[in-house]
Amino acid sequence: MRILLLGSGGRESALAWKISQSPKVEKLYIAPGNGGTGAYGENIKLSPLDFEAVEKAVDDLGIDMIVVGNEDPLVAGITDYFSGKNVLVVGPAKAGAELEGSKDVAKAFMARHGIPTARYRSFTAETIEEGYKFLETLTPPYVLKADGLAAGKGVLIIDSLDEAKKALADMLGGMFGKSSSTVVIEEFLSGIECSVFVLTDGNGGYRILPVAKDYKRVGEGDTGLNTGGMGAVSPVPFADGTFMKKVEERIVLPTIKGLMDEGRLYRGFIFLGLINVGGDPMVIEYNVRMGDPETEVVMPRIDCDLVPLLEAAARGDLGDLALPHSPLAAATVIAVSGGYPEAYAKGKTITGIEKAAENSIIFHAGTKTEGDSTITSGGRVLAVTSLAPTLTEALERSYASLSHIAFDGMAFRRDIGRDVTCGCK
Repeated sequence: MRILLLGSGGRESALAWKISQSPKVEKLYIAPGNGGTGAYGENIKLSPLDFEAVEKAVDDLGIDMIVVGNEDPLVAGITDYFSGKNVLVVGPAKAGAELEGSKDVAKAFMARHGIPTARYRSFTAETIEEGYKFLETLTPPYVLKADGLAAGKGVLIIDSLDEAKKALADMLGGMFGKSSSTVVIEEFLSGIECSVFVLTDGNGGYRILPVAKDYKRVGEGDTGLNTGGMGAVSPVPFADGTFMKKVEERIVLPTIKGLMDEGRLYRGFIFLGLINVGGDPMVIEYNVRMGDPETEVVMPRIDCDLVPLLEAAARGDLGDLALPHSPLAAATVIAVSGGYPEAYAKGKTITGIEKAAENSIIFHAGTKTEGDSTITSGGRVLAVTSLAPTLTEALERSYASLSHIAFDGMAFRRDIGRDVTCGCK
């Protein structure tokens, strides 16, 4: 089988690593890939949003299956574009991708299907005064979300009512461009978060992948600005059998049934951003692909060949294929460029990757090759992932490996996983 994986981040690096291990794979292409994905396949230069270029690559390279890594092509309708063409696509159709493309659509979907989530209302510039009044009915902190895609940065959590009102005006005024022309305001839910991933075939078949927890804030102690993710761990101690049974019955099954009932074709990964509120799971958000950096801990814990499952999901029948989870724990720490998630420099030479890789898996994110060197090209640069019998040991291994890596301005959080390994906050 010849596979084309679309994307260029740490998630795609982890997917490429896993897919490349399958004996079913004759050739793996990654478009556009990054400075590390070439170790698992062949990088090709094209934009995942240029559907005609993707189609030409599919035809020229004899691609059997496209695996869509990031959300943008899915929301733009890449699965629909290839409908009826002689290639499988892992990813929902445009109607299914609306669960991430519009937070308003997602919240309304949850309401229709009785899926537990926070109380909310949506507002535009024309209804901003109603938005101010709705904020006044809530208790702080206040949660404001850009309706559309905002690269993981469109959510603001604000303690002051006056600041929340100002933020609403700023968002509706273009803070996130067209993505915040509608803003969803919802009540704040107090609890601990986790990420649940489901692979579904669009016909009622599904498999739940290993559960993960990521760390969004740039600063230790979950302080500072939101980022695309500073690290992740799997498994999540509180996501035990009892909790996951609630997740499956109250969220997974109603979501899959709701998608089918509404005719939203969905063959791919569903990302459930959940919060544990007193032992009960509630949905914070849907994403329509795997998470990043969660993929970097989930893929190493999948204890089987992933490619047959992807192929079966894309064909619409998972059948009786199993998706076993490894008993080992996985921990990822992200090395980022200084200044991220705001302005940061690029083009910094990275050293020590080979030494770090002796005990960990080094997934590249914001890197590219320049001659014999690997240099930084993004905010999140490397995901250092380790497997061990316990989360504590996996974290220790990742931090030890990270100590070998260096580039000018490198930063990382030193408290990833602390809240679930020692009860600290």
